[in-house]
Amino acid sequence: MLVKAETILRESHGDLLVSRYRLKQAEGIALVRTNREEGRQPLAFASRPFILCGLPIRRPPSDQLLFERRNGNFLLQITGHPQFGLPFGQDRLVLIYLATLAVRQKSQTVRFRAAAEMLDTFGMAKGGKEYRRIVAAFERIFGASMFFSTESTRSTATVIHRSRFNFLKEAEIWYSRSGYAPPGQNTITLSDEFYAEISSHPIPADLEAIKILAAAPALLDLFMWLSYRCFVAKGPESIPLFGPSGLTQQLGCVEYSRPSRFRAMLEQWLRTIRALWPGCPAAIGADGQNLKIDRRAAVQVRFSGQ
Repeated sequence: MLVKAETILRESHGDLLVSRYRLKQAEGIALVRTNREEGRQPLAFASRPFILCGLPIRRPPSDQLLFERRNGNFLLQITGHPQFGLPFGQDRLVLIYLATLAVRQKSQTVRFRAAAEMLDTFGMAKGGKEYRRIVAAFERIFGASMFFSTESTRSTATVIHRSRFNFLKEAEIWYSRSGYAPPGQNTITLSDEFYAEISSHPIPADLEAIKILAAAPALLDLFMWLSYRCFVAKGPESIPLFGPSGLTQQLGCVEYSRPSRFRAMLEQWLRTIRALWPGCPAAIGADGQNLKIDRRAAVQVRFSGQ
């Protein structure tokens, strides 16, 4: 007979109180580590603008319709719809879900059986509250437009690329609390520019890790950014935490009143990421002003499945 981890914990450590959430998180972390070691991580995909610059973590004020984040030579601006507002929080899961479908289906028009599939993909509960949240998230994303700018230097010339576009061109979605919808009824067509960005720069990420971090948008942003940044790093690198090009300017988190508070939160996030990714080559520098990363450990990360 299969004995659950919860039963073993209660029998051997009855004096410890382990919540179901913590137990589920521990089981998820164990699965992520096993998949990583065996090189069979299930993949999700994200688009480059939202790896380099995160969406707002919390709901912006109703009168704020412009959100901006910078990451070195990258600039992201999101303009929200006057009725629906700016995308924020777990809305980023919708963008990951659509990017993943576009990559897997190799199509600008993606199809899925029911809205419940997105909740299942990220291991989220299903109920009236969750379905209303999905409806609102799609409305915010459908109504938003994005401005993305990059600047690079080639030889003696400076190359600037700018693009402004909506995320979606058309959407027909049936919401059903029972999880049932007629096959083919849920259809979303991505905008030409958004699909081109996803097709040109699909950023892979561990789907099981995303499930664990789905309820913590700031931590999820940091995890996905670190996975990407460590992979593309050419060697040891140092990223400033503060200032115009600092980490605080590119993550979608709220502004922190004191640097010490941000450092404490960053260290807490890194501890969770190290639990998922023991070889994560990132640490706050001794001076407390920079995040140190190194590609050497990152190259051990294997993405071999979808």
